[in-house]
Amino acid sequence: MAERVGSEKIAREDGYLYYLGKDGYVWKSPMKTNARGRKGRVGGEKISRAEGFLYFIDKSGYVARAKMKRRGRR
Repeated sequence: MAERVGSEKIAREDGYLYYLGKDGYVWKSPMKTNARGRKGRVGGEKISRAEGFLYFIDKSGYVARAKMKRRGRR
């Protein structure tokens, strides 16, 4: 089950992939079908990462995290 981490809502555009970068900010990168798009930072909220979690943008547009399921690892 995922838990919401961020309080800022991200407005999505078609043709972009959204992810949480190493710096803690949400970034957007153009997909292969979007030839004119440019990579850029979205929003101003910085998220601190914790080890063992997968971070993503949920359907509502907020940053969420879920515990990674790794067999044989802690």
